[in-house]
Amino acid sequence: MKNLKKEDINPDIFDLYDDYAHNKLERRQFIEKLGLYAVGGVTVSSLLSFMSPNYVDSITIKQDDSRLDSDYVLYNSPKGGGEIRGLVSKPKNIKAKVPGIIVVHENRGLNPYIEDVGRRAAVEGYISIAPDALWPLGGYPGNDDDGRAMQKKRDKFKMLEDFIAAYNYLKSHKDCNGKIGVVGFCFGGWISNMMAVKLPELNAAVPFYGRQPTAEETQTIKSPLLLQYAGLDERVNAGIEEYEKALKQNNINFITHIYPKVKHGFHNNSTPRFDKKAADLAWKRTIDFFKENLK
Repeated sequence: MKNLKKEDINPDIFDLYDDYAHNKLERRQFIEKLGLYAVGGVTVSSLLSFMSPNYVDSITIKQDDSRLDSDYVLYNSPKGGGEIRGLVSKPKNIKAKVPGIIVVHENRGLNPYIEDVGRRAAVEGYISIAPDALWPLGGYPGNDDDGRAMQKKRDKFKMLEDFIAAYNYLKSHKDCNGKIGVVGFCFGGWISNMMAVKLPELNAAVPFYGRQPTAEETQTIKSPLLLQYAGLDERVNAGIEEYEKALKQNNINFITHIYPKVKHGFHNNSTPRFDKKAADLAWKRTIDFFKENLK
């Protein structure tokens, strides 16, 4: 079996994976279409393995990192799924209250990549919570395929309430100073936008390649926004112009960054869509934005 590299992959396969990851293709259909590219010693199984997330080798900050206290908590989401579990991470031996960050997962539950992002935020001096919106169904099942199938069973607005409840959890946490931001990816990008819609008191929102609110919804936003998009993400980027128009009409403070020649999901370092240069820059901008608006 050929050891594949990113440059060996036909760009169309990334588009296929995007359709599969966003439930436009069933797994059987995805595998069948991959067969069209299984040529020259490249097998369907090798393509499937290459495109699947590799969490074992992509974690940047381990759960037992000596700089952090990181553990799971349960909190109540009365308008959402009831009891929700989330990973709370914070600097070890906090001596003064710090700002909070909610980290919102993609459309597959709280997987190791999102847990890692939560710890990355904590290392920067914040208390973070990364909730699992699949908890009412048993929690992230250990793989993204089953996670996507599970998340399809939940109403997205009920899940939005779970993350709003996470905001309330952080707001009352003994180690939080009350200033709270949100960062989310894909589905979590939409959640981040909608939390800004639903929570005028939110201090900052950073949606990564997230679907945009309607013009009417946008009118209620008060928090500053850092909007991060992938240059090759035609599906999500189709809504940028109208969103920016509505933000300008309502005098909302926002910054847009579009990273050229990268795919949707470029921040996720567990998949081949990852682009290190763009991801590092986007994360630096995220932390700088939070420093400006939360501290």
